[in-house]
Amino acid sequence: MSGHYLEDNRDLIDNAHFKDTYHAGEKDDMVDYFPTQSSNTYEDEMQIPQETSPKHYGSISDIINNLGKSGNEVDPILEQRVRDFKLARQKRSEKYGHEKPWGILGLYEHLASIRTDLEWAEDAAWRRENDKPYLSWSDFNDLRTKGSNRPFFTYSLVLICTVMLIVSIGVNGWKIEPLSINPMVGPSAATLLDLGAKQSTLIVIGGEWWRIFTPMFLHAGIIHYALNMMALWFVGSAIEKSHGVVNAAIAFIIAGVGGTVLSALFLPQYVSVGASGGIFGFIGMCISDICVNWNLLFIKDREEDSRDRCRRVMVILWLLIDIIINCVIGLTPFIDNFTHLGGLVYGFLCGITTIDRLEVGFFGISQDPWTQCKNLTIRFSGLIVSVCLIMLTTILLVESDGMTSPCNGCRYVSCVPFPPWTEKKFWHCDDCDQVTADAKKADWNSQFFDSLDLTCPDGQIESIDIKDESISDREDIRKNLPTYCRANCDYVFFSPET
Repeated sequence: MSGHYLEDNRDLIDNAHFKDTYHAGEKDDMVDYFPTQSSNTYEDEMQIPQETSPKHYGSISDIINNLGKSGNEVDPILEQRVRDFKLARQKRSEKYGHEKPWGILGLYEHLASIRTDLEWAEDAAWRRENDKPYLSWSDFNDLRTKGSNRPFFTYSLVLICTVMLIVSIGVNGWKIEPLSINPMVGPSAATLLDLGAKQSTLIVIGGEWWRIFTPMFLHAGIIHYALNMMALWFVGSAIEKSHGVVNAAIAFIIAGVGGTVLSALFLPQYVSVGASGGIFGFIGMCISDICVNWNLLFIKDREEDSRDRCRRVMVILWLLIDIIINCVIGLTPFIDNFTHLGGLVYGFLCGITTIDRLEVGFFGISQDPWTQCKNLTIRFSGLIVSVCLIMLTTILLVESDGMTSPCNGCRYVSCVPFPPWTEKKFWHCDDCDQVTADAKKADWNSQFFDSLDLTCPDGQIESIDIKDESISDREDIRKNLPTYCRANCDYVFFSPET
């Protein structure tokens, strides 16, 4: 599918069974704008010629604000198209009210509604040109939720992620790790690694390259899963409805894989999972939609009230808030801001190429050859640049040792010890969770362990006396290894020599 609803579903729209009666209060409004096959009074009254090619103008907002003003001549074809679009916005407002965008859900629902109303105006123009029966806005809006336009790709992602969350908890023995180990209320790092979590040593040294794909379907815990699935359900479904399943799948996969590769390069020892890279890819796609179609998505109308202006501000504000909140969540264990931000960049680049551009020519906006050439170059460069970046970062990852980051301080982009004001923290951002040790007894008849040789993250071995702790169970020692590491090791991060 191309992602353009009118092109992909023209047969569905033309062959659909439409209502014989209009919605209450709708017919009187519509008869001023649209002819039927049995009426010739419309063109006589409005004096609108058959649709051909409208005269071009420079600004959509100027055209809208000058409609009806004396002394301002606007091409009648163009004027009718603008009136169609304004009528669609009016009908949407009457049906759904002036609700403000709520979070990322409201943001993309707002953008998708504008796109739908513009497509209805395009369809109305096409029907006038081809002498087809009138299709009301309500019928057209209902068709957008039927047939192949349902977000099946998003539904599949939610199903797979749900199954994998249940599997991960089952593999973990149907138990949840303490919040000090996993604040997302989920399984251990070992369980996540067994199921395909990202860790660079296993990818580069172990040759397990499938791990750049599998983290997209795993989650650190119930909290992580709930937040991601809510965003995926609302944002993913809205984008898939607006731009098609193929474009949504391309953005999700490239953003997810690209973000994981970037994370593996800069955070080699960090265990991370989540569909966040692909979800941030959707957000990046949303940003590219705003940038490419700004003049059409945010048309200024002299008749708009303060609520409309506030709505436009809230759209941008909620987008920024959503990005900030997800980056803050990315500072917790097993969740990775490199995947987040990498996915955002890749999604933006993919969106430049894959999103359906709203046709400015439909509203008579002229573009000089240089602008057309520039837009065409930018459009095709997005996907090419994103693929080249993935190839470049993958080559750098292959050439690395799988253990050393080119930026040692970059770990704090994805993890901050919390709370910072006390020594007893909920989680740490070091490598002590992965150390090993050899526990020893004074003699074979002794019940308790006397000492252990702890291998620190930097490869140094520290001998620790534990005979006063009266520990007899190796599992108790294993649980205390991170504490021993932080208390006795001079360097708590992996080094290239280890």
